[in-house]
Amino acid sequence: MNNIASWIWVLIPLAAIAIAPFKMWMRIKEKQIEAQTSLAAEKSAQYAQHMERFEARLRVVEQIVTDSGAQTAQQIEALREQARIPVGDKAQ
Repeated sequence: MNNIASWIWVLIPLAAIAIAPFKMWMRIKEKQIEAQTSLAAEKSAQYAQHMERFEARLRVVEQIVTDSGAQTAQQIEALREQARIPVGDKAQ
């Protein structure tokens, strides 16, 4: 029993010294997790933006497909007429 008591006084400072590298390792791991989290959030935001653009394009395609052919043809002709009018003539 006396032998254990003498070792306790040696082990307590060693334990205190061993805690410092463990704390440093924990800080490094926390920074890694924060970096991964911010990267995942950024990728998620980019994906959401991409999906919004994709959905908008899909709505246009759905509208074209479900529209009557005559209405679509009229819209195309109206766009062609707008392209033929010179910019200077619009102001007069």
